[in-house]
Amino acid sequence: MIDVNQVTALQRLMTEQWHAGEISNPYRDLPYLVCEQHRFNFLLWHEEDVARSPTVSDRRISEVKRAIDGYNQQRNDSTERIDDFLKREIAERAVVIQPEARWNSETPGSAIDRLSILALRVYHMEEQAERQDAGSEHVARAQQKLSVLRAQHEDLASALRELVADLLAGRKRLKIYRQFKMYNDPALNPYLYSDGSRRAG
Repeated sequence: MIDVNQVTALQRLMTEQWHAGEISNPYRDLPYLVCEQHRFNFLLWHEEDVARSPTVSDRRISEVKRAIDGYNQQRNDSTERIDDFLKREIAERAVVIQPEARWNSETPGSAIDRLSILALRVYHMEEQAERQDAGSEHVARAQQKLSVLRAQHEDLASALRELVADLLAGRKRLKIYRQFKMYNDPALNPYLYSDGSRRAG
């Protein structure tokens, strides 16, 4: 249902390729969904870098903020699409859910999202650990952080493998928790449906 090694390898590959050239997604089915989720995290990461620059104009910050909101919404939507895909897979495989099967506090889609972010952190920390223009202390700190990030990544990947095995064996139940983000919805955000006329009290 999910090959976690394939997921993490895809995230790593896309991170490297997208930093070098065009952002594309040539995949299908679950790899396509994983790649889409990672693409939104990739775009978010770099927009947030721009937002933190002290030389960026207020107008550019406003543009970046709107882009961040949009990418974050798409990232959440893609996480739910991954979980929807997996729920259909479980149903199609006619997995028998054991009576004592437990809920999990995190869905596979959420874990894959966290792996995506860790893949980006590892990539950028590797850049810092390999900088030729930085001092030895900076490089040493980056290497230490990189070691921690890699351990966190492996632990999360291992936990996801266990979760997938439990789901396929019916030892756990997959329940999808909808985010229902309100800030981009013109029917739910008062600053959108009232043209900004409402102000916080």
